[in-house]
Amino acid sequence: MVKTMSDRSKAVVLLSGGLDSTTALAIANSEGYESYALSFRYGQRHVAELAAAQRVASRYGVRQHVIADINLRVFGGSALTADIAVPKDRPLDHMGEGIPVTYVPARNTIFLSFALAWAEVLEAGDIFLGVNALDYSGYPDCRPEYIEAYERMANLATKAGVEGRQRLRIHTPLLRLTKAGIIRKGLDLGVDYSLTSSCYDPSPSGAACRHCDSCLLRNKGFEELGMTDPVYGRAP
Repeated sequence: MVKTMSDRSKAVVLLSGGLDSTTALAIANSEGYESYALSFRYGQRHVAELAAAQRVASRYGVRQHVIADINLRVFGGSALTADIAVPKDRPLDHMGEGIPVTYVPARNTIFLSFALAWAEVLEAGDIFLGVNALDYSGYPDCRPEYIEAYERMANLATKAGVEGRQRLRIHTPLLRLTKAGIIRKGLDLGVDYSLTSSCYDPSPSGAACRHCDSCLLRNKGFEELGMTDPVYGRAP
């Protein structure tokens, strides 16, 4: 039986506009959720990702897309929010060793807190997050133990939780997939990856640099499937 809009469960989907979050949105939709997309303008140097998030949200018919403005650039501490060079051409086998300078302090904790607040207002019990613990750049807030701890905290943190009206679940459907596995899953769901943007240091036009960690990991995934990344049709 196909669910109507009125009886579908609501889910907040954190949507950066990148490959992973777009796949997470497609999964939420495929599982019958009514998706509410949440993106952030947080002072990131790769703000081009927001245009991608808008393209993706429009294409996949989210119920509402909110872009929240916060300014993590006031703290800096990351190549994505300060005048620090983005690492380029790092060997793939080095990317899981240590925490790279592209790590934004507490970013996922901050983003999840916004998602938690919106979920409570929407009376939604589900949040989707496209984190991955295999082909990733060593970020501490992409690990399963972090997600489990945050979910426990979230269910202690809200009025709806304390009153027993909400049991929040954080869905991480990509957590244990390789980048190739994520892409394969998305393709099976009809995801158009040409709409997405994953680059940490794009050109002024939004084209991928093809050399940062995110570009290299993404390219690795497509290559393992015998494919070319569709965003490479855009001139760097």
